Amino acid sequence: MATIKDIAERAQVSTATVSRVLNNDKSMSVSAETKQRIFEVADELDYTKHKKQHPSKTTTNKLAIVQWYTKEEELDDLYYYSIRVGLEKHAQELGFDLVRIFNNDPLTDAQNVDGIIAIGKFSASQIKSLAKLNSNLVFVDSDTLNAGYSCVCTDFQNSVTNVLDHFIKQGQTKIGMLAGEEATSDRKLSLIDPRFSTFKHYLSENGFYNSKYVYVGPFTTDAGYKMMKAAINELGADLPQAFFAANDALAIGALRALQEANLSVPDRVSLISFNDTSAAKFVYPPLSAVTVYTKEMGQAAVDLLKRKLDQQDLGVPRMIKIATKLTLRGSSLN
Repeated sequence: MATIKDIAERAQVSTATVSRVLNNDKSMSVSAETKQRIFEVADELDYTKHKKQHPSKTTTNKLAIVQWYTKEEELDDLYYYSIRVGLEKHAQELGFDLVRIFNNDPLTDAQNVDGIIAIGKFSASQIKSLAKLNSNLVFVDSDTLNAGYSCVCTDFQNSVTNVLDHFIKQGQTKIGMLAGEEATSDRKLSLIDPRFSTFKHYLSENGFYNSKYVYVGPFTTDAGYKMMKAAINELGADLPQAFFAANDALAIGALRALQEANLSVPDRVSLISFNDTSAAKFVYPPLSAVTVYTKEMGQAAVDLLKRKLDQQDLGVPRMIKIATKLTLRGSSLN
């Protein structure tokens, strides 16, 4: 276990200086550079005592949560709703006061906050607008490292390859996909579904990719229904043995279309979805799905922001990537 002496030797200061800095002795005259070096070394050596004593502003900090959906749209998307709920619960446990801002609310509500967590997808101009309001900015479900901001994302690559490996192990090599399409709320950025990119690349490498088995539409139940109806009508006997749906809503719509066509699930067509919201368990057969840990995504975003407010991240943007789990139920051969 690291000691104050270990930190002093590494930081090239006296033990008294280390002790007073870690105990937040405001009467001490020491440069910001020296303080930063001491805290860096303490973290490198995993010295934990100072973390309890280091001043925390969580009891007075105000946090704005910016959702890229309207309140009504969020009610139809349990994925983003769940992220927000997990985020808010953790923030309240840490003593934050919260301000909720949905897509149709004025951003001026975030002018007097200590930090902002933005949930969803945002264009470059939207990111700039948020940054003008507050530089203490963290994003959830969007890779914003290139824009210079920390973020929390899902491990899409391993999630999709796990689904495809499962299909292939069951002897199902004719695999289709119901991919989602969306754009930022200002319509300035069309978004390519990262699940589709991995799907195409992995199946192409294994010699199983067929573009005619891919259907693209909005992330809605109605779109899933229409896409599967189109696949059934267009492909006939060549309909894939398995489909991967980019979210639960698409899969639920597709399941209805397969049942209407008297195509057995999972015997004729296996179906695996993504997100594993509560709705996945209450259809018949219950959906096999990639379980995304939305609660943990929200918690991780709060911890990133808190670290920034406590001046522990040293201005270096970072990404936290949350793992997933393939949960097998009745809609796939297992």
